[in-house]
Amino acid sequence: MNLPLLALAIAAFGIGTTEFAILGLLPEVAGDLSVSIPAAGMLVSAYALGVAVGGPLLAVATARWPRKTTLTWLMVLFIIGNVGCALAPSYAWLMVARVVTSFCHAAFFGIGAVVAASVVAPHKRAQAMALMFTGLTLANVLGVPLGTLLGQHLGWRSTFWAVVAIGVLAVAAVVRWVPHLRHQSSGSALGEFRVLRIRQVWLALAVSVLASTSMFTLFTYITPILRDVTGVSPQNVSGVLLLCGVGLTIGNLLGGRLADWKLLPSLMGIFAVLAGVLAAFSFTSAWLWPAILTVVVWGMVSFAAGTPLQARVVSQAGDAPSLASTLNIGAFNLGNAIGAWLGGAVITAGWSLQAIPLVAAAVTLSALALTAYIAWLDRQPAAQAPEAPVLADCKAV
Repeated sequence: MNLPLLALAIAAFGIGTTEFAILGLLPEVAGDLSVSIPAAGMLVSAYALGVAVGGPLLAVATARWPRKTTLTWLMVLFIIGNVGCALAPSYAWLMVARVVTSFCHAAFFGIGAVVAASVVAPHKRAQAMALMFTGLTLANVLGVPLGTLLGQHLGWRSTFWAVVAIGVLAVAAVVRWVPHLRHQSSGSALGEFRVLRIRQVWLALAVSVLASTSMFTLFTYITPILRDVTGVSPQNVSGVLLLCGVGLTIGNLLGGRLADWKLLPSLMGIFAVLAGVLAAFSFTSAWLWPAILTVVVWGMVSFAAGTPLQARVVSQAGDAPSLASTLNIGAFNLGNAIGAWLGGAVITAGWSLQAIPLVAAAVTLSALALTAYIAWLDRQPAAQAPEAPVLADCKAV
């Protein structure tokens, strides 16, 4: 990993940790601020909303800024938001601080993906994006469990102070290692919204929503399935999830290589395999070791789609790759929310927990069908995909 990608990965680790660590600290937060658990859970929903709304707005507002400057100030905003969380005297204060923190999430990953692709050779762009997102996967494997453990023993505020320290390290790394980039596209900031007129961008965003919906339909309820269907003890669920996190990390790196090889055929292959794995898990979930193996493979295959989707959006965005890339992060978060709702709807309808993987498989097949349609459109004579927008957008000087 070269140093600019390491700097981006450090920032991604901090952002991923602050987003998800609070999930394990809801009882502590609720008790300290005298609110209910559902009210504390709204802190998660507010963060997701901030990602979906604030990210594109920041991407447009900073569209004419140098990329390094943008990334630096986004991480400063990240630090300010987490300091606000650590010092929050009330629930309302914590809610506002979480929303402020979330604003940098989509914008950083969106712009960071463009920067990552611009500091490597053209045939390694998707792998560079994957290396940046490795910070996010490692946040789920290491940052979230350690942050939860820290918060449970030293108070939930200590977790946010630890994230602040990561943020400071990330700012220093971005300032020191990310090269100055000369922005080469022209036009107004609002002109970035021209990307919304490109059909292939919308189609890629739709696939991202479906892919994330599939993942979180199962991921949101993986713990109840492991406990109530597979029979994993509560103490050992975290160990299974850790193995799943290892699969996520491997899948993320594999997805980068596949995207640099053949993007759309790789995506279709990933979705086809993923649908089969999900269908299999509906049955293997009843036995311990087959269930664990299936969960690890599922994590690997499901996360392999992330980087190819990000690369596809950027490749179709013309002279506005930063906004398109940021919108794709919002699309993933939208899918997160839809998936959590869909899995809950399966349970509310009275279906068994083993039906959840089958529903997720059906969503995956929808993503496969849409990706096949996109590939078909690309083969039509009228299709004129923009070429090398990343290098047209910014250049190291």
